[in-house]
Order: sequence, then structure tokens, then C-alpha cells
Amino acid sequence: MIKRVVFLFSLIFLFALPVQSQIKHVVAKGETVFQIAKKYEVTPFDIYRLNPDAKNGVQENTTLLIPKATSGKGVIHVVGEKETLFGIAKKYNVSVADLEAWNKATLQNGLKKGQEIFVSKPSAADLKSVSTPVVSKPKVVSNATTHLVEAKETKYGIATKYGLTVTELEQLNPQIVSGLNIGQTLILKPGVQIKKPSNVTLVDYEVQPKETLYSLSKKFDIAQGDLITLNPDLQDGLKIGMILKVPSNGTVVTKVKDSVLVAKNKVNLLASVDKSKQKNLVLLLPFNINKIETDSVKTKTEQLKTNKFLNLTLDFYAGALMAVDSAKVLGLPINVKVYDVESTKYSSNVASIISKNDFENVDVVVGPFQNSVVETTAQLLTKYNTPVISPLSKERGLPLSNLYYTVPSEDLLRASMFDYFKSKNGNVVAIISAKKTTSKDFITANHPEVKHAAFNDKGALDVALLKTQLVKGQKNFVLMEIEKASTILSITNILKGLQKEYDIQLAVFELYDALNFEEIPMKNLADLKLLFPSATKVASTPEEKQFEKQFKKINNIYPNAAAKKGFDVTFDALLRICQPEGFVKSAATTKTEYIENAFDYNSSNGLISNNATYLLYYDSDLTIKQAQ
Repeated sequence: MIKRVVFLFSLIFLFALPVQSQIKHVVAKGETVFQIAKKYEVTPFDIYRLNPDAKNGVQENTTLLIPKATSGKGVIHVVGEKETLFGIAKKYNVSVADLEAWNKATLQNGLKKGQEIFVSKPSAADLKSVSTPVVSKPKVVSNATTHLVEAKETKYGIATKYGLTVTELEQLNPQIVSGLNIGQTLILKPGVQIKKPSNVTLVDYEVQPKETLYSLSKKFDIAQGDLITLNPDLQDGLKIGMILKVPSNGTVVTKVKDSVLVAKNKVNLLASVDKSKQKNLVLLLPFNINKIETDSVKTKTEQLKTNKFLNLTLDFYAGALMAVDSAKVLGLPINVKVYDVESTKYSSNVASIISKNDFENVDVVVGPFQNSVVETTAQLLTKYNTPVISPLSKERGLPLSNLYYTVPSEDLLRASMFDYFKSKNGNVVAIISAKKTTSKDFITANHPEVKHAAFNDKGALDVALLKTQLVKGQKNFVLMEIEKASTILSITNILKGLQKEYDIQLAVFELYDALNFEEIPMKNLADLKLLFPSATKVASTPEEKQFEKQFKKINNIYPNAAAKKGFDVTFDALLRICQPEGFVKSAATTKTEYIENAFDYNSSNGLISNNATYLLYYDSDLTIKQAQ
């Protein structure tokens, strides 16, 4: 604790962040961000960059920083593949109506890839210079604003149909959180479009080991139902070696080895570093020093005991410092700067940091932690094409070409487990409580082959039905999503008893809190070899153990997950910027692995995420091991 207090005091003297000087506007009664943006001929996006908390509304007498308009020129956006007016409007925080008003001539025949459109008010000179492109009008069935729930529909299926997440659908329709009812009318996002399947080029694709309908639908951006329509034999199940008809999406795909979707080989980047040029890395970490330095010494000590977010930051930073030291020992020509991000849930000072410091020659930025803040950081640094790494957030936001998420998505973690079930020729039975509707919808929509156990009128598991669903002589994976500890204890005891007749392994989507209650014996979970997907592995090699010893020697404590993440993310970033091809190409072509984390970046629908996952299980010796 003494080391941490001294460390915290030293940080106070390291950071000094100047305040950005911009046009100041005092919000009048009833004014909105859109009205203010129009007044100064900027976009709301420009205002939110400097005033992130304004995204949640502005109050009378609030002072906003307004960027100076650039010679009256409208901001231009080049339309990308599959972009919609709604998506572009959301990206720049303008309305669809404004986009249509500013681009009447350009949009008279619809939106087309490669078009240049205004995303802020254009000047008269701008309008004169725009020629009307000749484009074909997209085929649209309807502009859907509502959806009528039909029999057998699920929230997951409806959300997928309209390009939403289940969470977004529930936020728009709070009444469906507890479940759907036939005949309900659901509200959708304005401007959502249902498109007719257009004539696309189909190519042959050979099914590879461990692939599932879910992974193929994601790989080729096609609904599972459409994939089955193209390949009726899939109704009898997916088999290795099957030749499927799939959409080419503009590229010829025959087999995995000929495709850009080839799994990357794990690479040691140390062997290929280029030490000829100086490289620059910036850490943007939420220490909130200004808030802490006003407290007394006693209060600072109390903060270190009770402030979990501060401790998370300090742990991550301690790991990052070890990565920087390791890189320097290896002779990497690096320069590292650290800035204190003063952030809350709704605001931050990243705009001020970037405007008052030279980021033009920065090769990579690590942080901040919160998704909204790291997203703002990436938006501000797009002009330099600077890669920005989101180290801890599970959330996903705008598809930005320079934003890299290190935490694998929930869908990917789940898919990895179902791929494992398939690789073991497993029989899967799901035991899902009535309240876990999202999990049940996901399984029903993506894995119809899964059997579902049931509960009787008293809320107890129907053991007789479960026994008919288990298969002797085959691996049985029982996927459990239960929120009550007493029910979990009952189910695990039942499954242990059934292990005398059946080969059973318990599985969960994640290690949720209910599994950690004291009344659930760890031995139950170990006997059932509890399986779960994870973004991290268990450190086991001599090199990994040596890291833990060295960290303890320096910090007087063993590293936790945050410290190991700080090391892995920072060390990986340092090695990638020192590759001859740079960070971006290195991230696109190579997979790496360190103490607890691996990094396998892939782009899907514009979002760049880490696709490296692990499957772990509780072994009978009460340790956690990696499933093979």
C-alpha cells in the first residue's frame, strides 16, 4: 500500500493538461445541439467531439466549446459498401432529414457506394461544384418502422432481421424484456430498410473442420435460413467436406486456403522488429489526478482501498510499464508518453489532450478504458490514421477503421464453444431458466439441434425428460444458464448422479456470479469439468511464471488480470509498431500470444475485434485448464 501511495503522489506531478481554447457558446433556454450546430455551420458530431457529455442533452446556461467553421465548406463523406443514410446520420450525429436536404440532387436516385455526400451544411459554391451522379435505385421493399410479432419468432431473430442487437431492440421496446407475445407491434429504428435479396454471384465452398452454420453465416454475411435455402442438404446437418453454394461478396472463394479468411498462424514478432526508426506510443489512462490531488493524504489512502476503477487503472499501468521496460531492454527504439484522461460516464478531456499535444507522429494509442471515450479518441485521430486500441471494454460502438477492440465479442465466445461441441461430436442439452430469454433466443435461432430441458410446476428440473435427452456412448454437454444458487446446486447434484450412466460435461456461457455462492461446492463443478469460453488463458509456461515473479519483485504483489492485460496489450502494440510493415498490416496478417492474452484482429462489418478465444474447464484437481 505504501508503494501505491508514493506512486499515486508521483503521478500528480507527471500530468499537466492545458485547456482547449475554442469558441464558447452559452446554451439558451430550449436550445438543442442540432440548433446550435446549424447556427455555427458545424455538425453536431463536431460539437460532441469537444463536449462528449452533450450527447446526453444540454442544459440552459451550459457553456459549450464550438469548433470554428472551415471557410463555410461542407464536410464530405464518401459512401462505403452497405452504408445507409441512417448509419451515416448516426456516425456524424445529424438527422436523416438534414442529409436528404443537403444532398437533394445527389440522392434523387438513392444512395450508392462511392458517392460523395455532404454531412454538414454546404455553401452555395459547394453545391455548384457537385455534379449529379448516375446511379441505379436500390430495390427496397419498405421503410420499416414497426414489426408485428408472429408465431415462433424470437427477439434474436427479429433483431438480426433488422440489423439490430437484442439489447437495442429491448431498449426500443422495454415491454419485451420479459418475453415476446404474438401480435405485439415492435418499434424499430427510423430508416431501417428491409432489402430484397439481390442476384449475387454464388461460388463453391468446402466445409472445414469445426465450422458451424453460425460461423458460416457470419463468415459470408448471410442469414442461416438463406444459407439452407441455397443448400437444401443442410436440413440434414452440416458435414465436413460438404460443398456449399455461398455468396462471393465480390471475391472468389473456393476453399479456406484460397480465401482471405484463412486462420492466422501464431507469430513471434520479436524476430522481425525494425530498429532503424523511432516509434511513438501514447497511453491514455483514467487516473483522474485533478480530482485526487484535492483530497487529504488520508482520503488518498482510502481511495486506494475503495476506488476499484482507480485500482484497475493502476494495475493496468503497472503491467504496461513492465512492457515498456521489456521493450527498452530488447533495444526497441520507442518513445512512450502517458496522459491522464479525466473521464466520467458522460464526459472526458480527450479532445483537450489531443488538441494541445502533437499526435500527428504517434504510431499507436492504447486507451482510454470506457467505450464512449475510446470511440471519441479514435474519431479525433482518424485524420492521422492512428490506430487506437480499446484495451478493456466489452461494448461495441461505431465501425471505425482505426479502432481495435482487444476483448472478443460475446457472440464470438459463444460460437467458439459450440464449435468445440461439434468437434467432439457432442450431444447438447440446454437447461435455461425462464428469465434467461436472450440466451434461449440465441440458442433457438442459431442452434436448433440443441435439446431443451424443462422444469415442472414446482420449479424443479424434469429429470425423467432430461434422461431421454441424454445419449449413452456419446459426449453430452449440458449448457446451463440459471440465476439461483439453490437451483444450480440441485442441478449439479442431479448431473453428478447421472454421470454413472452418461458421459456428461457441464458448460456455461460465462462464469456468472451465482456459480460463486458458498453453498455450491467447487467439487461439484470440478467433477462435472465445468467448461466455459474465455478471452484469457491460464499462465503456465516458464516464461509466464517468470513474468509473475518479476512483477512481484517490482510491485510487491503478484499480477492480477488487469496487470497482465496491461502488459500484453502494450507489449503487443510496441512490437507491432516496430514491424517493417507497421501496426495496421501486422494486425491484419499475424496472430500473437503473450502472458494471458492472444491477439488475432479481424474486421467484420467495419468493426475490428480480437478473435482470439480460449475454452477453459475446472479439472478434478481443482485447477483451471485449457480444453483441447
